[in-house]
Amino acid sequence: MRKWIGAVAALALVACTPPAPAPAASPQDAFFANLTALCDNAFAGRVVSTDAADADFASQRLVMHVRECSANEIRIPFNVGENRSRTWVITRTADGLRLKHDHRHEDGSEDVLTQYGGDTANEGTATRQDFPVDQFSQDLFVANAIPQSTTNIWGVEINPGETFAYELNRENRHLRVEFDLSQQVETPPPSWGAAPAPD
Repeated sequence: MRKWIGAVAALALVACTPPAPAPAASPQDAFFANLTALCDNAFAGRVVSTDAADADFASQRLVMHVRECSANEIRIPFNVGENRSRTWVITRTADGLRLKHDHRHEDGSEDVLTQYGGDTANEGTATRQDFPVDQFSQDLFVANAIPQSTTNIWGVEINPGETFAYELNRENRHLRVEFDLSQQVETPPPSWGAAPAPD
């Protein structure tokens, strides 16, 4: 009888034990989810850094559009005034996340400086990821006589409902553009070379 009561008590304890919590999302998964939540929306931005090299850039209307999202890739056109040559591409890799810059001419052909960027070197956080320059990009910069760019580190920040930021950093160079996520703007035309949006 005592054995039977003990077995019933043990079963009751098992039945009352809450299920194990689901594993927490990694910082990069959370970052990718935060970015995916912006899909199909466009936002205006401004240069908040003070490098004189960006004065002309800063004087133009800046718009980012989180245009294409899949489980492994997000494409974000970045328009500077009427120039629609730039698209940021963030993809998942076996080791983390990758940022590439897809630069096109108005006829859709690739610019000589395109597909440069880098991979994350650590997990980062749910709100910020940094992308040190990769070897392909270093070789591209040297071949095009801009060796100062071989130490680039790009950063992307997302503070949901508040700001999205894009950064370029290296010695004696800092560019930061911030976009207001609290207010959407009209969807811009596709980047040069991109397929038209489906009806």
